[in-house]
Amino acid sequence: MRRSKEEAAETIRQLIDIARSHFTEHGYAGAALESIVHEAKLTRGAVYHHFRNKKELFRSVLEAVQKEVADRVEREAAASEDVWQQLYLGCRAFVTAAVEERNKRIMLIDGPAILGWEAWRAMDENHSMRLLRGQLETMQRQGVIGPAPLDAMTHFLSGALNETTLWLAHESARTAALEEAMEAVGFFMEGFKRQAERATGKIEPAG
Repeated sequence: MRRSKEEAAETIRQLIDIARSHFTEHGYAGAALESIVHEAKLTRGAVYHHFRNKKELFRSVLEAVQKEVADRVEREAAASEDVWQQLYLGCRAFVTAAVEERNKRIMLIDGPAILGWEAWRAMDENHSMRLLRGQLETMQRQGVIGPAPLDAMTHFLSGALNETTLWLAHESARTAALEEAMEAVGFFMEGFKRQAERATGKIEPAG
């Protein structure tokens, strides 16, 4: 029984990996389930045993992409011990990872269009947004940002980051646009930090 479960898990992982490459290269509409099945060396029946249709397979691919991006956010944020730098590094990791070619089309273009915004947002909330809220909670617990409406702050920052990635996804000069986006994130973080320091009494108000 354990062996069969392991084999099933490996088949699902293989299908998701192969489907991801097809969805990345051809987009959801252009990716043929027959081609994915052929490359995986499986029958359609075997695929339907795990996924009811192409849309359900795509949902699992998007979930894998969202998790991978969140793992990267967590890993890169942990490179610093300073909570402000952690917040900045996590935001930068999210933006840069989301617009990479292997993620962009699935996560930012086809994801919301195929599954709908509610499903997409729920998935985002379970991954990257969850980490963002956790970071803000840590900062509040340490007295860095003082009392604050964490839900509102989380959705505000997450919304700004998501909109930034959607903008970048459609920019032809993406390298330059990405630099501008990160400069804007840096400006925001600096202003946010100074306001928090004033609110917590760590610096005196100007004037």
